[in-house]
Amino acid sequence: MTDPAEAGRRVNEGFVPLIRQIPGLLAYYWVDAGNGVMLSTSVFESEAGAEESIKQAAVFVRDNLASLLPNPPQVMSGQVVASA
Repeated sequence: MTDPAEAGRRVNEGFVPLIRQIPGLLAYYWVDAGNGVMLSTSVFESEAGAEESIKQAAVFVRDNLASLLPNPPQVMSGQVVASA
């Protein structure tokens, strides 16, 4: 990520309002892991909500973050197996 602060601003102002509208959202986090690495984690009640968020995130990244990304994002999904 070439400008983590700008990416965070764009996500907070643009993507957060979008993901909040997806049914079943339990949590969303955008994390600056340092050294230009950013990650996001979302938790949904159902796989359908998670899949919809992946679709919307792909469009958002293409339209709003691509210029800040030196490499394409990696997308992973799975089931929560432990929580606190």
